[in-house]
Amino acid sequence: MLVLLEPDFAALSREAARIVARAVRSNPSLNLGLATGSTTLGMYAEIIRIYREESLDFSDATTFNLDEYLGIAPDHPQSFHFFMRENFFRHININPSRTHIPDGMITGNYKEYCSSYEEEIRAAGGIDLQVLGIGRNGHIGFNEPASSLASRTRLKVLTSETIEDNRKSFIPGEKIPECAITMGIGTIQESRRILILASGDIKADAVARAIEGPISASVTASSLQLHPDVTFIIDEQAASHLKHQRYYRRVMEMTALLDETSQR
Repeated sequence: MLVLLEPDFAALSREAARIVARAVRSNPSLNLGLATGSTTLGMYAEIIRIYREESLDFSDATTFNLDEYLGIAPDHPQSFHFFMRENFFRHININPSRTHIPDGMITGNYKEYCSSYEEEIRAAGGIDLQVLGIGRNGHIGFNEPASSLASRTRLKVLTSETIEDNRKSFIPGEKIPECAITMGIGTIQESRRILILASGDIKADAVARAIEGPISASVTASSLQLHPDVTFIIDEQAASHLKHQRYYRRVMEMTALLDETSQR
């Protein structure tokens, strides 16, 4: 696990975008796992800038999103379909047929549908780079506390905490989704590389428990400790509860030095 400490949200966003852009350039047919949420907005904006100013090509890339609210239509302003379209897809040259987001409007046969989403990922060759955020309670995707660490894509009931966190995004009086379709932890773990972003002091406890705490279903992001290629990119506020910040900074410095040496 590599922990990259950035001074602020803008720097975090630039570094995340740089990693994604480099991955796309290295493999134009990249299978990219994507996340939504406010922490990803800066990354998407910076990727769009790179696309426009530095000729980044997404025409052969394929994307799979982590999750979608159940009962929310794709054109609803709070749907993840809408989020991805408005904040990323419509600004780049990705083929719409290569973008995949769970269908929040399915009714019944949930297990069959979720299995079909898993099969789409497998048929594409698996996810090369998965981008994640982290919830205030330490969840990744919508894998709430007590999720199985071997879970697959499925229907998941949201915690009261997550529902309350989401309330601010909906019109007062509007019904807040109580369930979502989400990739499972086992699904996420099969990604070849994982990039997880966190910003703000509200995420500091979750970040510390994910990186330095015991592996526990109570903090599903802690399962990433078992993955062979995970990079956390976090700003100073989100890093404020970490005990080993000095060591993480030393690793960053030595990694940069070794990379520079290897390129000479």
